[in-house]
Amino acid sequence: MAVKSEPRNGHELSPLNVRLTDDGAGVTVVLTPAGSAAHGNEERASWDNKMQFMLSIIGYSVGLGNIWRFPYLCQQNGGGAFLIPFLVMLILEGVPLFLIELGIGQKMRLGSLGVWNTIHPWLGGLGIASCTVTFFVALYYNVIITWCFYYLFNSFQSPLPWASCPKLENGSAVPECEKSSETAYFWYRTTLDVSPSMEDSGGLKWWIVLCLLLAWTVVFFIVMKGIQSSGKVVYFTSMFPYMVLTIFFIRGITLKGASAGLVHMYTPKIDMLLNPNVWLDAATQVFYSFGLAFGSLIAFGSYNPPKNNCVRDVILVSTTNALTAIYASVVVFAILGFKARANVDKCILNLKLTNPVEANSTDYLNEHCSLAKQLDQAAEGTGLAFIVFTQAIVELPGAPFWAIIFFLMLLSLGIGSQIGILEGMLSCIFDIDFFKRIRKQYLTGFVCITCFCVGLIFATGAGEYWLKLFDSFAGTIGLVMIALLEMIAVMFIYGHEKFTQDIEDMTGYRPGAYWQITWRFLAPVIMTCILVSSIVFRILNKNTYMAWDANKGETVETEYPEWVMVVAILMVTASILPIFAVFLLRRFQCLKLDVDIHQGAIRRIDTTVSTKEMMADVDLDEYHDDSEDEDEEDCPPSRQRIGKAFKMEVMDF
Repeated sequence: MAVKSEPRNGHELSPLNVRLTDDGAGVTVVLTPAGSAAHGNEERASWDNKMQFMLSIIGYSVGLGNIWRFPYLCQQNGGGAFLIPFLVMLILEGVPLFLIELGIGQKMRLGSLGVWNTIHPWLGGLGIASCTVTFFVALYYNVIITWCFYYLFNSFQSPLPWASCPKLENGSAVPECEKSSETAYFWYRTTLDVSPSMEDSGGLKWWIVLCLLLAWTVVFFIVMKGIQSSGKVVYFTSMFPYMVLTIFFIRGITLKGASAGLVHMYTPKIDMLLNPNVWLDAATQVFYSFGLAFGSLIAFGSYNPPKNNCVRDVILVSTTNALTAIYASVVVFAILGFKARANVDKCILNLKLTNPVEANSTDYLNEHCSLAKQLDQAAEGTGLAFIVFTQAIVELPGAPFWAIIFFLMLLSLGIGSQIGILEGMLSCIFDIDFFKRIRKQYLTGFVCITCFCVGLIFATGAGEYWLKLFDSFAGTIGLVMIALLEMIAVMFIYGHEKFTQDIEDMTGYRPGAYWQITWRFLAPVIMTCILVSSIVFRILNKNTYMAWDANKGETVETEYPEWVMVVAILMVTASILPIFAVFLLRRFQCLKLDVDIHQGAIRRIDTTVSTKEMMADVDLDEYHDDSEDEDEEDCPPSRQRIGKAFKMEVMDF
């Protein structure tokens, strides 16, 4: 039959395409070395053992958010009642998408960029988008590690530098410190030397620059060889935080006021469950606590052997993540209960010294020195870690020891998550054929140097304000949209039946009704709600940040300047633009994707009915037996197999 050459459609993966019929039907044939993974290659890195993989993925998923975000959400959203929507969203949203990312990575043995190009080249922008978001998040996440280093270095002295206000020459305390608190002053003035607003950068702070350089240097040496180097570090970064949490737990529950803190936090307020924002907060917390849509889970899965039981891994890691968040909340509020009781005792003592008559009145004491008011002073993020918790540490006997292990714990959690974040970005880069010619250490070093240079913006006096901007915009809308499109791509383009069969082939377990319902209906609906509500919230509410007012000794709500909002919009646009750009370029033949013959996979593209049954999705070698070799010599050359060193695979679109 004569071969008719026609213009390419922009979605073929190989230059070996031919059109066999006038109606445009045909088959794209690409050869892969026999014995290699279906969509990967034998040279891909792999975990040394199962324990290394489990600790890496736990270290990535269990991060700072479990320590300083989840307790705050519990306190603000109904106490113990918040556990109900959290667990519901964990089951309906987190676990299903977790298995999709881990499973598809393990099946194809490719990073995020390769996976979505393989499913359909029009989806190639998903890999670029997740890589872009990961870059933004890696920039500011390492700044948190920077601050932890600074506090750790300052913890090796007694008394702790944030235990008291600095004195002026006349012996009086610095007014800014007196108006705020010792720990707030040390954070805003000593550590950050914070500017009054984002429009005043305040210049670079050399001590933060040095700590930032140290943070990126440490991260570089950990990830410079991929999982060959980072896999060794996770034994410490994943297990040490649990040891510290246990030490704090044992110490915390024995402190005066610990029970009050736990009762305050976990007393359920069932009426809060009627508030839709509570459910939205739970869904958002589950989404970010797993680190979904960064491409990191896909990369981690791609280093697993093809027959690894990823379903069991997902259930174990999900359970560990949830229990860690609850466990950390118990520790945090036991310590905060102790801090609140200590503040109340100080307040009562001061009242008795200044106003002994009124201090004898119980009602007066409850009004001015209320334990409930102290416990209601909620804090999250940096405020909880560097202001509230450090104040509690000062009250503990042997405060420097507790400060050292606390910030070592935060460092371990931060570095563990940063390893996973960078692995998601680097795996995308390493899967690009051009960069495979560059040694991994050099490419990783270039990425880290670039991130350090861009990250200098966080080492200025306005650094904390920029970090909050990145946290609010860089990793929110873009990540949720990527996750939603990932689920749609796997379920409705790759095919839920094919993915279900893949899971069964790899694990021996066939996902049943729970997985099918959550994959195809519930999880997409939940993520759509998160996406829409996030956009609506940004549009309807003023975008503000908390700026430090040195005259008042407190933070004041300040609206972002217009030019800063332009930067925020550009970040969001950069996160989602690749998705649409790649789709349009390949859809309208502006961009073609060709890969080397040894990297490709055989695909059927718009096959006709007459060829569809012939081109079944099977690996021919899997069903080939020795008896077929004897008959093959009698076949015409055109029908003989190309050779034992190669295999054929056909995939439906």
